[in-house]
Amino acid sequence: MRAQLDEQSVIKANAQFWEQMLAMNLEALPSAGESCLKAGHLYGWVALTGVWMGRVEVRMTTSLAYEATSAMMMQPVDTVAEADALDAAKEIANMIAGTIKSSLPRPCSMTVPESVVVPEGFCGPDRTEDTLLVAFRHAAGDLLVRIWEQECTA
Repeated sequence: MRAQLDEQSVIKANAQFWEQMLAMNLEALPSAGESCLKAGHLYGWVALTGVWMGRVEVRMTTSLAYEATSAMMMQPVDTVAEADALDAAKEIANMIAGTIKSSLPRPCSMTVPESVVVPEGFCGPDRTEDTLLVAFRHAAGDLLVRIWEQECTA
């Protein structure tokens, strides 16, 4: 990646959200290649534009998404609907992207977050020239955070 982002910046942004907002601890895995998500996982993303252009993406198992949604809504997990989990995936992507954005070159703006249930599985490389992928594990399931740089003019 050309922007000054590394695994530690993603781990810090992730912890800031999960630990401070939801009181949930997710352990960073040494390699994202160890974690693949099955069909049906939730995918939330935010695009960033400006000097740095790209996406911040979160992908999580259904069980982790529902557990996080339950914590956000302060309701039992068995009362969480898919629409609620999709809204939570958007919020998780938005919060992590907001933290990541603070370390990117200015000007930089974010789009409204989006989310979907993905019909196919996902495995990605840990790092390429334009992608950084960090995997996390919780008792409820796995999370992958991907920073995908599409262009950087700085």
